[in-house]
Amino acid sequence: MSRAYDGAVVRKAERLGAGHGPARPVGNATRGTTHPHRMRRVDRWMTGPEAWRLRAAQTPVAVDLGYGASATTAVELFERLRAVRGDTRLVGLEIDPARVAAAGPLERAGLEFRVGGFEVPVRPDPVFIRAFNVLRQYDEADVPAIWAALASRLAPGGLLVEGTCDEIGRRATWVGVEADGPVTLSLSLRFGAFALPSDAADRLPKALIHRNVPGERVHGFLRAADAAWLGAAPLAAFGNRQRWISMCRTLRAAGWPVRDGVARWRLGELTVAWDCVAPRSGGLALP
Repeated sequence: MSRAYDGAVVRKAERLGAGHGPARPVGNATRGTTHPHRMRRVDRWMTGPEAWRLRAAQTPVAVDLGYGASATTAVELFERLRAVRGDTRLVGLEIDPARVAAAGPLERAGLEFRVGGFEVPVRPDPVFIRAFNVLRQYDEADVPAIWAALASRLAPGGLLVEGTCDEIGRRATWVGVEADGPVTLSLSLRFGAFALPSDAADRLPKALIHRNVPGERVHGFLRAADAAWLGAAPLAAFGNRQRWISMCRTLRAAGWPVRDGVARWRLGELTVAWDCVAPRSGGLALP
């Protein structure tokens, strides 16, 4: 099937806010838990291989959707994006007005907080929408519609970054979604915080977390990563960084569509094309 979204899918996302009036934000409030530097792994990816999107933008706007009870990670994202392009504007969106009010004292030139949800009430259209630890409370069947609604709000060349991480950011995974659908899956693990790459499975994005079963593409990918990691065990004497780099090289040589290179791999990061992990059934399935 095509990855392109249609109008019916977007309209379904709008209905996810059932019970809200038309002027209210679309979606449900998150748990709101956060921790300083919890998002550093995804942030350095956005400001690394994806920074070109910000540099190329006519008006660099980013959105942190569902930043939680504390706006700490939104402020961190703002500062990291500004290091790439100093005129970047970031808008933090939360459904809970109390959270928006609590974040108010942190506002400064280029940084603001508003009530909002999947409708993304921000103009001009953002280059980045970061939505982390937001979709875990939804059903897998809701994901295509939510991705569609958010992607429809992107500026040309923009990217939705949707994913999940653990409580202090040692294990993180995310999907990069462009206007016509998902394009990448990334894993980022702190060395020493995992035994096997597949330990990231419990932090997979909602679209994939129930797909880590035999017969699904993401299961095959994680098993291949585990095998390559175990095969590189002799390099552990030189440090886990060298072992991870070897794993990535082995996966690429075996035909997996591994992105980027050593500069990213040495961070404990691994990005692959979405097609090699996409579900085999459901709204995000590929043939």
